[in-house]
Amino acid sequence: MKTNHLLIFAFFLITLIACKDENKASETIESQEVSTFYFIRHAEKDRSNSDDIDPELNQKGLGRAMHWAEILNDVSLDAIYTTDYERTSMTAAPSAVKQDITVQYYSPGEVDIAQFKADNLGKDVLVVGHSNTTPDFVNKMLGEERFGSMDDRDNGSLFIVQVVGNQTSCTKLNFNCNCPD
Repeated sequence: MKTNHLLIFAFFLITLIACKDENKASETIESQEVSTFYFIRHAEKDRSNSDDIDPELNQKGLGRAMHWAEILNDVSLDAIYTTDYERTSMTAAPSAVKQDITVQYYSPGEVDIAQFKADNLGKDVLVVGHSNTTPDFVNKMLGEERFGSMDDRDNGSLFIVQVVGNQTSCTKLNFNCNCPD
C-alpha cells in the first residue's frame, strides 16, 4: 500500500478514535481537502572548500538524493519547492525528474504561510530546505515552535505535515542512507 495512503489512514484512525462523536468527525473529515507536505533538508554537501557558500552535493549526498526519490516514489507529488541553492536543487532533482515536475524556488524569509497552504490545497508537496529553514517552515505550518534547528549533519529527517481543514499535524521520521561516501 502506498506510504501516503498509510499516513492518511493512520491520521483518520487517530482522529476518529479521539473524537466523541465518530459519525460527525468522519463526515467532517471526508468533506475536507487533505494537503500533505514533505519537508526535508538538502542531502550531504561538499565540505572541501569552506569558502564556498553554495556547494554542490558530495557523492553521499547524490546517493541520498536518489534515496529520497525512492522513498517518495509512492507519493504522487503535485509540486516541489526548493531554495535557490545548488545543494537543495540537486537534492530535489531526482524526485522532480522521476515524477516529471518543474521545481519551484522559494525564499524562506518571504513565504506567506496562509497563501502557501491555499496554493497547495489538496496537494502532495515536497519542500527542500536547510538545517534552520526546514524546521522553521514546519513550525510556521503548525503555528507553534515545536522544532529547533537541525544538527548540521542531519540529512535524513523527514517532516510530514498534514493539513485537514483547520487541523494540522506533523510526524517526524528519520531515514538512514547506506549511500557511498
